[in-house]
Amino acid sequence: MKIDFTKSDGLVPVIIQDEKTLEVLMLGYMNEEAFQKTEKEQKVTFFSRTKNRLWTKGEESGNFLHVKSISIDCDNDTLLIKAKPVGPTCHTGSRSCFKTDYNQNFIFELENIITDRYENPTKKSYVNSLREKGLNKIAQKVGEEGVETVIAALAETESDLINESSDLVFHLLVLLKEKGLSLADIAKNLESRHQ
Repeated sequence: MKIDFTKSDGLVPVIIQDEKTLEVLMLGYMNEEAFQKTEKEQKVTFFSRTKNRLWTKGEESGNFLHVKSISIDCDNDTLLIKAKPVGPTCHTGSRSCFKTDYNQNFIFELENIITDRYENPTKKSYVNSLREKGLNKIAQKVGEEGVETVIAALAETESDLINESSDLVFHLLVLLKEKGLSLADIAKNLESRHQ
């Protein structure tokens, strides 16, 4: 990877994205030394323009950004780092430095929660209780929720439709997990169909 640090006083912008949900978490700047430290330690380190020094995200808060991948743009002067955040990214305590009306990637987050329930089952987990009942019951729940969604769309309130649709999406995510599939598999298939 050949990064062009010469265009803007030795600094390049760096977009940080959650590796699982793809949510944009923050923007910072790196000089060559910060980039090398980031690569070596696999924790995002920026060059702080206000402190005029290297600054590892999380060095005071413990909310590190663990590097999962680094990509460069077509002009070789901007980086995209997909990272695993430890805690909130923003100094305000928010998940992201960018304010949105809602977490636009919550469905990916929910998929991660379901995966965690599969990998670390607990007695109180609804996902665990479904899993214990097996594939047939999980698939049956998707069918039930699909029918309830149709009924809500035709004869009930908008709130009912939102609730039933939410139940349908949740149970579909559990079914996909049970079959070893993910939202990424569905997204790739939809993308290929779109072309």
